[in-house]
Amino acid sequence: MGVHGEDRRGDPANGDFRSGRPEPGLAGEEEESTVPGTGSGSGTGGGFVPPDGGFGWVVVFAATWCNGSIFGIQNSFGILNMMLVGEHADPDDRTSQFKVAWVGALAMGMIFLCSPVVSMFTDHFGCRKTAVGGASMAFIGLLSTSFATSLTLRYFTYGILFGCGSSFAFQPSLVILGHYFRRRLGLANGVVTAGASLFSMGLPVLLQKVAKPLGLCRTFQILSVFMLVQALLALTFRPLLPAGQGCGPGGMPSAPGPADAGGVGGGGGGGASTQASRWSRALAQVRRYFNLRVFHIVTYRVWAFGVATAVLGYFVPYMHLMSFVKEQFKGTEKEWVLLVCIGASSGVGRLAFGKIGDLVPGLQKIYMQATSFIVLGLMCILIPQCWVFQGLVAVCVLLGLCDGCFLTLMAPVAFELVGPMRASQAIGYLLGLMAVPMTAGPPIAGLLHDYFGDFTLAFSLAGVPPIVGGVVMFLVPLIHRRLLKDQAGTSPEDPGPTDHMLSPGQLAGEPKSSSNGGLLPGYTDVETHI
Repeated sequence: MGVHGEDRRGDPANGDFRSGRPEPGLAGEEEESTVPGTGSGSGTGGGFVPPDGGFGWVVVFAATWCNGSIFGIQNSFGILNMMLVGEHADPDDRTSQFKVAWVGALAMGMIFLCSPVVSMFTDHFGCRKTAVGGASMAFIGLLSTSFATSLTLRYFTYGILFGCGSSFAFQPSLVILGHYFRRRLGLANGVVTAGASLFSMGLPVLLQKVAKPLGLCRTFQILSVFMLVQALLALTFRPLLPAGQGCGPGGMPSAPGPADAGGVGGGGGGGASTQASRWSRALAQVRRYFNLRVFHIVTYRVWAFGVATAVLGYFVPYMHLMSFVKEQFKGTEKEWVLLVCIGASSGVGRLAFGKIGDLVPGLQKIYMQATSFIVLGLMCILIPQCWVFQGLVAVCVLLGLCDGCFLTLMAPVAFELVGPMRASQAIGYLLGLMAVPMTAGPPIAGLLHDYFGDFTLAFSLAGVPPIVGGVVMFLVPLIHRRLLKDQAGTSPEDPGPTDHMLSPGQLAGEPKSSSNGGLLPGYTDVETHI
């Protein structure tokens, strides 16, 4: 049943990406299913129970490697950025920081921008094919970057190829966890999150030891090995459910959708009916992936606008912090320590705030997320004011904690705003909205550095969007309460505009939305940065 008592199972437009039986004639992973009775003609997996262990822990290891290698490289790009500036710097060009910053910014932006498309590929082709293809593309991107000599070519090889490939490898690595875990799904995602943080701590050390002696070319070749290993590990993403055969709320199998009726072999409709059924299935698929109903919810719109505004300055410290340290603390060789501090404190923040988030009811979680953005903005403003290296370490620890809080609570807040049946779409659209400002932030900061000669104004202005976004997000619970007050006299049969939200005390029998990645089976998690 749906969140509010109406039966939405099998409705292609209800936002449940993985509902309905596998449709005849669609390419998918039916042939790869390893659970008896889950094929298209055998009851659609009504008795399927994830193993919650066993080979699933091998899949967890592969997912950890994927998350860690992708976002470890992204978070450590500040070291690569310094080397790229040195290689492509032109004494007569005042915009070198601006131009070089686009290399890393494009890669991060493409991870977010491709998210809705990756969801379509994952649902159509399955987790294993999508992840292997994405990791292979990322490998080719990094390897070709090592041979590129022009900055324009590296925009394509690193920014586009590596960025797109990372997105296609990342999302399936979290979707596949829903095939192997249900009761321990939160634990599995927690292990992936914590393990990935170790990469963000270790890769800066590796780059510091390897990059300078071997040079930029060899460094990119070494990093490409991480993606090659990921392509091999993605072969372990063996599905236990056919493509499109996910579980609805509470682990109940989704009922057949209308697109299944009258399908191929459905009873002698002739060529015309077959063609019509294909068109109806194609239309149903489009409606599934491009359903904008979540934007009808005013609180979701305000929340999405706040997050998209905040991330304009979100990636700036990861990109330019190393260059700032080189200018501010000349002669220091410990700048990599700052990236280690951010990675470590982010991992601690995810575990801690995930547990705290479980104790905070309803939309009050959004206060934690909004506060984390405001503190993150203040820390960005304080970076140029740190004249002692130890003070910069303290700032980076707080940056990491805010990062962990924001990411951990993203899925639970989405669940509270739109309900579990539409949470996947809500997150997909949010990631798409985040792509442009997150991509634009670092190059703008680089341009400010090029024209003013230092990073003081760049970091100071980078702290403003997170503060503004946090203030906007504080309005969401207030708007929610106002809507509830306005419809206080509305009859239960006409619940009004907030009928898509989960109340602080969920209805009996509905699944509990959990933090730290404890999501419904088949739902794409949103851990996106470390």
